[in-house]
Amino acid sequence: MNGDKLAHHLHLRSRDVGRYALLPGNPDQVASIAALLDAPEFVARNREFETWRGTADGETVIVTSTGVGGPSTALAVEELAALGVDTMIRVGVSGSMRADIVNGELAVLTAAIRDEGTTRQYLPIEFPAVADIDVVLALRQAADRAGVPYRCGPAHTKDSYYGETEPERMPLAATLTERFEAWRSGGAVCSEMETATVFIVGTVLNVRTGAVVMMWSQDAIDAGTAPSSDPLFTTAVDAVRTLITSSTPSTTPARTAGGA
Repeated sequence: MNGDKLAHHLHLRSRDVGRYALLPGNPDQVASIAALLDAPEFVARNREFETWRGTADGETVIVTSTGVGGPSTALAVEELAALGVDTMIRVGVSGSMRADIVNGELAVLTAAIRDEGTTRQYLPIEFPAVADIDVVLALRQAADRAGVPYRCGPAHTKDSYYGETEPERMPLAATLTERFEAWRSGGAVCSEMETATVFIVGTVLNVRTGAVVMMWSQDAIDAGTAPSSDPLFTTAVDAVRTLITSSTPSTTPARTAGGA
């Protein structure tokens, strides 16, 4: 995509972006994340897609919201890649799937269960949705430096929020409950709605991807008592700084799935 062509959904041009992007789902979080960068400034907003831009160690970093779910997330990843972004990190919230997870604990996601429909338009379901290993390591290092509790593992990515939180009222109640318990037993740490799309579309487009999310307990979700997102945002921005300093502007990082 040349510098004069406007991305249809994001309303961005290639001159608006750099190599790095942070992808929260919620447009209301974009400005707060961008505030942790140098010289943050608003760039564009269209529908659920809001973009701010800043710099880190001299490199342009953008923050673009994806909205909720796979279809809008795929639009964002597609258009950012076409504009020249080659490293993208999802930054979001999720419901925890394990009883030992502390409310507000972070998850550095290594993979995602493709229990949604968008990625089936890209690759057969047998193809794994995995993060780039360099991005995973950068996120781990950033979480260690921040001193925040976190764990690594796969996410469960779904299309229906209420199919997971209120399965008993769905016609497929027994099937939904059985599948959710299988994901939990297999080691999934959280359930959310975007990560599989980021990983699979990124794989197809040959860009590096990763994800860090803050996990809420079901009690906190029910009570509406959200922990502070500051550790999440700080970890994501610090990870980008790590990725920038570990490569030079003239060197394009390896961008195969899982860093292989």
